[in-house]
Amino acid sequence: MQIFHHINSIRSALEAARIDNKTVAFVPTMGNLHAAHLALVKQAQSLCDVVVVSIFVNRLQFGLNEDWDKYPRTLEEDSHKLRGIGCDFLFCPDEHEIYPNGMDEQTRVIVPSMANVLCGASRPGHFEGVTTVVTKLFNIVQPDTAIFGIKDYQQLAIIRRMAEDLCIPVKIIAGDIIREADGLAMSSRNGFISAQERPHANQLNRSLQWVLQKVVEGERDFLRLEHEAKEQINVAGFKPDYFTICNSKTLEPAADDDLNITILGAMYTQRARLIDNMSIELDCIK
Repeated sequence: MQIFHHINSIRSALEAARIDNKTVAFVPTMGNLHAAHLALVKQAQSLCDVVVVSIFVNRLQFGLNEDWDKYPRTLEEDSHKLRGIGCDFLFCPDEHEIYPNGMDEQTRVIVPSMANVLCGASRPGHFEGVTTVVTKLFNIVQPDTAIFGIKDYQQLAIIRRMAEDLCIPVKIIAGDIIREADGLAMSSRNGFISAQERPHANQLNRSLQWVLQKVVEGERDFLRLEHEAKEQINVAGFKPDYFTICNSKTLEPAADDDLNITILGAMYTQRARLIDNMSIELDCIK
């Protein structure tokens, strides 16, 4: 695996690959890699000839009082994991390389229709930081395909809309949620869950499954289901951030006759904010 810290060097390496008519897949990350990240890389390997992984802890997507300075930096361990699965290129720039004119003067990319709801309501400016850095990374790597985990469903939907709106010629592929044995979605922030909380930290997943089953059975009082799911989370000892039944494409509240539905939730532990989701195509249910 080749490691690059500068834009010019990764571009040169990728130019050589393209001269050989090789296709390029891209997996952007903030590091602290776990099995779910590695699954995205393996998925990328199955789709393209060359796989690029980036590791960059993007300050622009962290809000006030968030954990940018505490976010784990584990580059040596991450590099070892990526070598172990045969990743081709690792791009790990510093902040000045990505924001040479400083973040205050940085041109921003905004997707106004989706960025201020759900996670965006709780984390103002977060998705502006995501779409800005992903646009820059797309311009640097110029991949044919990019893989994003579907656990961050809103992020995936926003990036797809951004690529469509800006005519960015990148195919956006969703990677499945990788879960622990009890259903908890794997996340870098799971390391902040206390030992006392951990046996119950799958409550968000359990509430999602409960609501999904109710929808499959024909329940359409979505507001009641959302309220009851939040109560389940409260009873388990956690604080719900949001719990919403949405149209899978627009992320607007689901209508009674919507056939493609995604149920999204977020909850707080003492030191972590966990997110999860489940989707269903009702027209596929007999």
